[in-house]
Amino acid sequence: MSPGGEFGLHLTAGVALLALAMAVLHELAEAVVGQAGITVLDQQVADWFHRHAFEPLTGFMRLVSYLHTGAPMVLMVLALAYYFWRIKARYWMLALLVATPTGAILNVAIKYLIQRPRPVFEQPLVSLLTYSFPSGHTAAATIYWGLLASYLVMVRPEWHARLLAVLLSVGMVLLVALSRMYLGAHYLSDVLAAMAESVAWLAIWITAMSTLRRRREAQQRALAN
Repeated sequence: MSPGGEFGLHLTAGVALLALAMAVLHELAEAVVGQAGITVLDQQVADWFHRHAFEPLTGFMRLVSYLHTGAPMVLMVLALAYYFWRIKARYWMLALLVATPTGAILNVAIKYLIQRPRPVFEQPLVSLLTYSFPSGHTAAATIYWGLLASYLVMVRPEWHARLLAVLLSVGMVLLVALSRMYLGAHYLSDVLAAMAESVAWLAIWITAMSTLRRRREAQQRALAN
């Protein structure tokens, strides 16, 4: 529980967050596979969004969704990685460059493990052939914005700056999740599972990089003494 220890409070908090996120993901996956009550809610929410879709909101949701996939997402990650490199936040850069691609691989692996079909409508707003659970866009957004918020909370001393960073990041993740449900690409449980999956993945890598940094600093202090 020591805040400054090499294996201190940050490791305890990281393990606790990992356990909680994995428990949520496990419960959602079991509910989806077992066709539990949440699947009924999933269909109700999907039908409601499809019935109430209208322009220009549909165009805006397409834009939000597009910015968090493929080339735009890669450019966002590279831009943030370059920023971390410029300010010599090398451990944060490493966490970003490792967590992002491996998180995408993890998401695809879970999709093929669960093999949940996409929502089906007579006149769909989007047509995708891949599996639905969990949402890849939401998972990528959670990793990107979650890591950025974690960095700002760690380095900014002002409480209002920390709060703004958290609110902005949570807002962006929720907006991406909403866009995927609005467009009929995912169910509610898909985006919730994606958030839990990425929170767990972030907990692993941020905690690992923080532990590595603290260990290096401890070794340097020992050599100096």
